[in-house]
Amino acid sequence: MTKVLVLAGGLSHERDVSLRSGRRVAEALRQAGLEVMTADLDSHLLERLAATPVDLVWPLLHGAQGEDGSVRDVLELLGQPYLGSDPRASRVAWNKAVAKTLMRRAGAATPDYVTLPQSLFRELGAAALLQLVTGKLGDDLVVKPLHGGSALGVTRVRQPDALPQAMMSCFAYSDVALIERTVLGTELAVSVVDTGDGPVALPPVEIASDGPYDYDARYNPGRTEFFTPARVSQEVADAAAQLALSAHQTLGLARISRTDLIVSQESLPWFLEVNVAPGMQETSLLPQAAAAAGWSLPSLYQALAEASIAAPPSPA
Repeated sequence: MTKVLVLAGGLSHERDVSLRSGRRVAEALRQAGLEVMTADLDSHLLERLAATPVDLVWPLLHGAQGEDGSVRDVLELLGQPYLGSDPRASRVAWNKAVAKTLMRRAGAATPDYVTLPQSLFRELGAAALLQLVTGKLGDDLVVKPLHGGSALGVTRVRQPDALPQAMMSCFAYSDVALIERTVLGTELAVSVVDTGDGPVALPPVEIASDGPYDYDARYNPGRTEFFTPARVSQEVADAAAQLALSAHQTLGLARISRTDLIVSQESLPWFLEVNVAPGMQETSLLPQAAAAAGWSLPSLYQALAEASIAAPPSPA
């Protein structure tokens, strides 16, 4: 019987989300007939892996360590097969500015942006620096941590006088802020899975929130309505799928990813960011897309696990 260790928890701001994702994935894998164990990221993990070998580790850690490639580096040092992108690709996707740069070089549309470390505001003066930002990018902006997920520290700013507070909120989660021009339109998430025959885009999920699609709107039912497949034309759905596949392949991702994008009023998909460890809990987007594509979660997760065991990522 295939043995899988689901790794969830950790000490990031997204610990609770990770634990819920881990429980849901472990439950589905057990329904598929696999032997499943769960573990947290703690001082006992290496000892446990040595004492109880497993066929596969599924990292479901969100935030730092889980998505920056470091835990995957450790798994490769152990020679332990795991599910998902290798450390190099994870580091590329984890840095939103690097991912945007590579996607723009690949021909994708992505909002104009700047990245500014907190230290630069102290050295150059916040007022003068923010005036330069708005002069270049305009007044309608999105401020987000360069690293991180779950919309923590993310603020949409419509007036310049709201920008300083948005920067403070951002710096609570990261030492570097990414400030990008707002693109108005329909928010979509497109997940990509590869069960052994190459990456396939799942149906796009449309996100319709009654306010900002923030942490509360993402994880507490009632604030957000999801439409799967999205209420867009087939042409737009195809373009969004192609963008997600391009992100998966351009950034060197493996097995599973989720691309977040905005479809503008001109029906153009704009790349925002990509996630190598998408949420898998009750309100998460990938499970909704999988169901719309006709997958049962036990069948999909089993297929992903078996493909990862058969062809683990090669060290970069």
